[in-house]
Amino acid sequence: MTEKLYYENQYIKEFTATVVSCTEGKRGFEVILDKTAFFPEGGGQPGDTGFIGASEVIDTVESGEDVVHICREAVTGEVECRLDFEKRFSNMQEHTGEHIFSGIIHSICGCDNVGFHMGEHSVTVDFNCAVTQQQLDEAERLSNEAIYKNIPVEAIYPTDDELCNYDYRSKKEIKGQVRLTRIEGIDLCACCGTHVAFTGEVGIIKVISVMNYKSGVRVTLQIGRKALADYCEKNISVHEISALLKAKTEEITSAVERVMAQLQESRYKYSALKKEIFAVKAADASGEKYIAFDDGGEAEDARIFSDMLAEKCVIAAVFSGNDENGYKYAITSRTEDVRAIGKELNTACNGRGGGKPDMVQGSVAAKREEIENFWNKI
Repeated sequence: MTEKLYYENQYIKEFTATVVSCTEGKRGFEVILDKTAFFPEGGGQPGDTGFIGASEVIDTVESGEDVVHICREAVTGEVECRLDFEKRFSNMQEHTGEHIFSGIIHSICGCDNVGFHMGEHSVTVDFNCAVTQQQLDEAERLSNEAIYKNIPVEAIYPTDDELCNYDYRSKKEIKGQVRLTRIEGIDLCACCGTHVAFTGEVGIIKVISVMNYKSGVRVTLQIGRKALADYCEKNISVHEISALLKAKTEEITSAVERVMAQLQESRYKYSALKKEIFAVKAADASGEKYIAFDDGGEAEDARIFSDMLAEKCVIAAVFSGNDENGYKYAITSRTEDVRAIGKELNTACNGRGGGKPDMVQGSVAAKREEIENFWNKI
């Protein structure tokens, strides 16, 4: 059984241990030490990384009573071990922050935390009931107030007789010794993870988004160092957008709304001009089969133009786009079923699409010359 140093002191960065076993596995060499400060993946928290001797530890997992270190190279004997403590501390911030937020949500809404994941860029927490935006805002405010108070984060190990006196949260039934993480006045939860010693070390908790998930909601959080990195990235974006719009940072929302309105007006004008151009071109169209190309146009342009041409021709086809990006097409007729032509076109010109007897639409990944050759043969 591996001695778990991370429960004795969660701030250990370096330690010396003896290799108990080292076997080659699918992901690398699976190393078991007599003792370790590397936390194994579990309870929503990723496994630690770092080095055992000169061998990089790429993951840490649990196997029964042992902790298995997945290493790039084999190791033997007594070894000096070093955690990637920047990553570990970030995990500690996020895990403690999740406890604070989940405990407060539980007290506000009565929701239980039924899922928790610490991802590369953010933390997600699943709750089993609906949470309003007002409740989320209040939970965020109270969570950060708990951080400012710098409350101790304690690990307690009650006996079976003592456990019934504790009102604690737990996502599943636990067999054996229960380890409780307590943040006085905020949360009491069964947890096997690593945590900071005081809530002040969490830094900040920020709600990023919320979405309906199963019978409740999934909340995405930024916590600690990652919250600061997220703020810095978004702050840079805000100032870049501000410069592009020539607007103060606090005015960019109204500036974007103004630009969007101008863009919409321009689209209306552009659409009207395109229809006028199509009408002029359609006036001179005639014949049984007519093909036209609209360079750089969109699918809607092909539909509108082919519909105009169908007034003058038996079968009209319009291809909007260019040789580099492919073409959107529309084939229209007032009297003929054009679905067979559409299928032949898709086969001959690497296309896809379909429609009704009087109009088929789709796209082709072919050059203009290939499309014209096909059309001349039908």
